[in-house]
Amino acid sequence: MERQIIIIDEGKCNGCGICVNACHEGALAMVDGKARLVREDFCDGFGDCLPKCPVDAISFVTRDALPYDEEAVKEDQRKAHMLMIGLDPLCQWPIKIRLVPMKSKFFNGELIIGADCVGYVSDGIREGIAKGKGVLIGCPKLDGVDHSVKLREILMENDITKVTIMRMEVPCCSGMTRMAEKAITGSGKDIGLEEVVYSVNGKVKDKGIGMGPMTIS
Repeated sequence: MERQIIIIDEGKCNGCGICVNACHEGALAMVDGKARLVREDFCDGFGDCLPKCPVDAISFVTRDALPYDEEAVKEDQRKAHMLMIGLDPLCQWPIKIRLVPMKSKFFNGELIIGADCVGYVSDGIREGIAKGKGVLIGCPKLDGVDHSVKLREILMENDITKVTIMRMEVPCCSGMTRMAEKAITGSGKDIGLEEVVYSVNGKVKDKGIGMGPMTIS
């Protein structure tokens, strides 16, 4: 159907992510450092994101697009709300970064962020580094989203004093640490950062990072 929908000029977009947070429907996401319309059926065409963009990279266009699916938006928001009110800090279920709400009791002092692969190569994570803590998981390569924007907001909205990254030794996985560094810097808070790097055989490798010491489990 032909309808009004937003369009983002990637040449102007500076990757600040403000529009992503302004979109209540979840139609926008950060992809490769740029804001993109990832769910056109979630865009209602009202343009709450337009006045938030500091570089005027967003405008309206009338074109063929999927119809706005209000029920799907409400269901997505309902799931996010249930996570917000129901997550326990001792929850044994790791939560994908893209699914967790900005503010939750799930974040209990220390934020543990693990690459998806880590849980498959290492035994005893729940009895070691992540014991008694909630764990977020993601993949800097396959998720296709710059999680640093959401992580920055999580750090700003919650009382978090430390971030621990659990990642694999493969080069692409270092993006998880880079996103955490970017988020901490953007939050303006004094938050410690530690990293645990796992080899492909599940052993911890002794590697340090710029913003904090290596933690060996």
